[in-house]
Amino acid sequence: MEPLTLPTTMTSLSQLMLQSHRHSPVSVDPSGNASWAQFTHDVTLLCQTLAHYDAKQWAICCEDSYFFAVAFMALAHSKHQLVLPSNHQPAALAELSHHFDGLLHDNNIQCPSDCISLKLNDIDWQASANNATPFTPLALEAIELTLFTSGSSGTPKAIHKNLALLNNEIAQLESLWGEKLAQATISSTVSHQHIYGLLFRILWPLCCDRSFSRFDLIYPEQVMAQASNDHVLISSPALLKRLDNEQKTSQYRAIFSSGGPLPLAAAHQCQHLFEQLPFEVFGSTETGGMAYRQQQQTSTPWQRFPAIDIALNAEQCLKILSPFIDQTQWYQTSDHCELIDNDRFMLKGRTDRIIKIEEKRISLTDVEQRLCSLPWIDEAAVLPLEQDNRLILGAVITLTDEGHQQIALMGKGKFWLLLRQQLRQWIEPVGIPRSYRLVESIPLNTQGKRLVSDLEQLFKADNGLAKKKKNNNDDDK
Repeated sequence: MEPLTLPTTMTSLSQLMLQSHRHSPVSVDPSGNASWAQFTHDVTLLCQTLAHYDAKQWAICCEDSYFFAVAFMALAHSKHQLVLPSNHQPAALAELSHHFDGLLHDNNIQCPSDCISLKLNDIDWQASANNATPFTPLALEAIELTLFTSGSSGTPKAIHKNLALLNNEIAQLESLWGEKLAQATISSTVSHQHIYGLLFRILWPLCCDRSFSRFDLIYPEQVMAQASNDHVLISSPALLKRLDNEQKTSQYRAIFSSGGPLPLAAAHQCQHLFEQLPFEVFGSTETGGMAYRQQQQTSTPWQRFPAIDIALNAEQCLKILSPFIDQTQWYQTSDHCELIDNDRFMLKGRTDRIIKIEEKRISLTDVEQRLCSLPWIDEAAVLPLEQDNRLILGAVITLTDEGHQQIALMGKGKFWLLLRQQLRQWIEPVGIPRSYRLVESIPLNTQGKRLVSDLEQLFKADNGLAKKKKNNNDDDK
């Protein structure tokens, strides 16, 4: 582990609002840019507005990244607890409402009935912020942030961090990539409501005098149109996989991807379009960033962040010593790994994705990887299913062009038999999926994660699991 020091190009979150000026606008948008003076005024005005409310724990739900940044810094300097729901849907907010008593938002959100609602669009931002108390340095350890991770079940799990931990991670990112990013503008396809977007899209640029775009890039065409050497793209596999039919426009200064595994084909398509491989970042809401790589091939190892120490436990699962969690205690993950040396490792899947079928240990990750090694399969998601009081595996798959041709030629029934026949080269019979669903894309949540509950719904449609099939009781949808 290397000592973590603050780069000279970075201002600490503690001192950020004490800055009198910066060279770059805070945010950019075709409708107009927001200067540092405007940002300082708006944070001050919101601090004064918040003083009229009794709420202590405020949730932020914003589509506009500038409004989000104003809300984040105003709550921090007002000594409130910050809460970032990952889902703005009414039922989801109601489910999380015991975590907050106030809601800051910029769109027409249905606020829980027992919660104070403050819509940022309704504030008179032209109002004077005179007689404001000067900003003082933040005690970062004392300011708590609650984020949520869905896990595999879809049930939100609260993750508590303080701003000192986030400040440490920003320092690490700037040490690694600050020189490369210089005065670039940050464009993003990922939400600032999650830890990856929060850091890479909002807080890192704020602390290092870089501008960020106010709104998401949603479509591949927008990503291509925005490309320039003055822009950095913060993205995810969910979007980068959709660039497969795009044509070259211009290069990004750098591309980052996180939130899930990036297929090798998507990495190579980025190299073709932008003449560089994305920096993939491996981490989680709980751990923060742990490692990174640029994927030349699937066997490209992960490089630990310099501020982190890595080791394996007896079950060969990764554990880390990290200043982004607690640099005095090792944190145990469920990521099965192979250490190459003290700095690099290979991911082998998660141990919590190993199940027993008829007393045989089956790795769902391994079955997915075997499916994806076939020329007809682009992506695969494998999950356990109950059928006729026994446990079987189901597979949700997307096809390559060759796969589409093969299934049109053979028909689904024979194609599923072909897949099972091929899988028998590596997998015991009980570990071969018996039920399949063909989709255009694997369903993901807003964090780019696969949810078991969403995948299960694909098999419940039309009573798919209840239908008896003459062909070995297999479901061939």
